[in-house]
Amino acid sequence: MFIATLIAAGRLGDDDLARAVEVAGGGEVKWIDPGDAADLLLGPVDDWRALRDRLEAALPGIDVVVQLAEEREKRLLVADMDSTMIGQECIDELADFAGKKAEIAAVTERAMQGEMDFEEALHARVAELNGLGTACIERCRTERVTHNPGARTLVQTMRARGARTLLVTGGFHDFADPVASELGFEEVRANHLESMYGHLTGRVTGAIVDASAKAQALVERREQLGLANAEVLAVGDGANDAPMIVEAGLGVSFRGKPKLEAQAAARIRHNDLTALLWAQGIPKAEWAAS
Repeated sequence: MFIATLIAAGRLGDDDLARAVEVAGGGEVKWIDPGDAADLLLGPVDDWRALRDRLEAALPGIDVVVQLAEEREKRLLVADMDSTMIGQECIDELADFAGKKAEIAAVTERAMQGEMDFEEALHARVAELNGLGTACIERCRTERVTHNPGARTLVQTMRARGARTLLVTGGFHDFADPVASELGFEEVRANHLESMYGHLTGRVTGAIVDASAKAQALVERREQLGLANAEVLAVGDGANDAPMIVEAGLGVSFRGKPKLEAQAAARIRHNDLTALLWAQGIPKAEWAAS
């Protein structure tokens, strides 16, 4: 059996649900949280992606997640960091301290759109930071980095219900480790910025966490836990998240770039990250306090 979850926090009405039933050609409506999220219970669906697209088109401003009812609640969360769990691209903000934000942000955008090889883009951007004092990293983190709404609630709720959590990013441990601690992630995969004598060298050390490494991290953690693919939720925003998103049982584009949206099972465009709790059928009364 398939479920179409309709999500529009504070804005979902009976008319929306009636329209969804009409577009789907039938189904039983069940509220998760009145006014916020509801399930449309369906029978077999020949083309669930086409149904999702029709519902999104008919219900502007409402996020739609269509999935199998079985194993709907996930046991592993794998998430990107920049522009997903947090609202910034850390390297762009750090570049501002070097007076190079505009040019580095342009490279970041090309990489996230899938127009430039991620590893090439990473090395090019980091090279521009050569000579920047390492004290700027902590200043940047504390002054510029903010959690995206719903991030902590998502992570804490899933952990409270027994799920495991992994933050995997093409960014840097200097930012990812504190963010993971603040949000509640158990494990981090990220890149390492090299420094000498209190200054960045413009180089990255160790293996690069790129698109394939993100997907591999998901597979490794899933296999370590003995989970089925259907029990994994992955969320990201950039083209470099696509292999990871495709590998997950429920792969979600969160306000993502077009190349990611084209491959993601679900697209969250209008709500915050708590939409991923409603997508799992978890009502607000069972969310962890943020």
